[in-house]
Amino acid sequence: MASIKAKFRPSTVANNEGTIFYQIIHERKQRQLFTDYHVFPSEWDENRSTVVLNPKSERKSFILSIREHIRWDIERITKIIRKFDNIGLPYTVDDIIDEFNRYSNEYSMFNFMENMIIKLKQNGKVRTAETYTATLNSFKKFRNDEDIMLDCLNTEIMEAYEAWHKQRGVSPNTISFYTRILRAAYNRAVEDEIIENRNPFRHVYTGVDKTVKRALPLPVIKKIKALDLSLIPELDFARDMFIMSFMLRGMSFIDMAYLRKTDLTNGYITYRRRKTGQKLIIEWTKEMQMLLDKYPENASCYLLPIIRNIGINERCTYRNVGYNINHNLKRIAEKVGIAIPLTLYVARHSWASAAKAKGIPLSVISEGMGHDSEATTQIYLASLDTSIVDKANSLIIKSL
Repeated sequence: MASIKAKFRPSTVANNEGTIFYQIIHERKQRQLFTDYHVFPSEWDENRSTVVLNPKSERKSFILSIREHIRWDIERITKIIRKFDNIGLPYTVDDIIDEFNRYSNEYSMFNFMENMIIKLKQNGKVRTAETYTATLNSFKKFRNDEDIMLDCLNTEIMEAYEAWHKQRGVSPNTISFYTRILRAAYNRAVEDEIIENRNPFRHVYTGVDKTVKRALPLPVIKKIKALDLSLIPELDFARDMFIMSFMLRGMSFIDMAYLRKTDLTNGYITYRRRKTGQKLIIEWTKEMQMLLDKYPENASCYLLPIIRNIGINERCTYRNVGYNINHNLKRIAEKVGIAIPLTLYVARHSWASAAKAKGIPLSVISEGMGHDSEATTQIYLASLDTSIVDKANSLIIKSL
């Protein structure tokens, strides 16, 4: 079996840091695998083959980090040697080094997630790719852009990542959002048999806290609808899209943006939710048409005046329009004295609350879409006669 030992090579320049390398011997052949770790001679213990701490040194955290990296590297090389031995085929010391370098290039946390993001985009899962990108950027910031191997991720690092977020005032749900995505990437590596599962997430929070109620009562929705914003076009548009979302049974903004003209036939909107793929059918009412008639017909293939131009970055347009609408909804909230942050998502909660007040069965509303598991709500909705919801929606719209 091959052997490995950490070694130190002093610098040829006096008072400069030397380089740590690994000496690998197999079948009487020796190779050196150099690292990017540099320490002073006084920080290296040749007898123990490890870095040592000087109690008065200001490099304590740096030295501890190098010590941990050496431990990880030796552990990984040992696993590579064990794998080759288990296969039972001849291998050389160069094979060990090649496998180590290949693993370092492909299976670091940064590289692995970046490859996942590329594949998600190729599969058309753009929104998921964006959430993975946001998570990776957050983790990179926490790590000060220092990559880490997948098999080096441990409970201490994840607890430190959680604490880092808390110190920055990030909400528990947002921290959990990032942590769950990191866990999904880690679990994918486990499934692909790249690493063994060390369960590094067992001591951090990955649940979802119930958020503050964001539903508005019908009288407040009616007040927003009645505002005269004709002299402030940007507020008028934001209000109209909010009301349109509410009338479309709390339709999410991304689904509104991508509604096609062909989705409206015979007085009904038929579409699939981008988030779940669930097919929904909504009756198109005269109130919806009146709101749409305020705007010139969209020159693109889309029904609503959100994505207006063909041949542009549609996703970028939808996001920018959404940001502007939510910004302007905050200004509208001030006009009507609403304390909660007013966003397009409030329309979704508000429709659920209004539907419950109008007597739609709880199996449909699922307590204002407040299930801990959205999948349960989808199961109920999938078997529902949509005419029941259309009738209730008609009552809600007439109440405005």
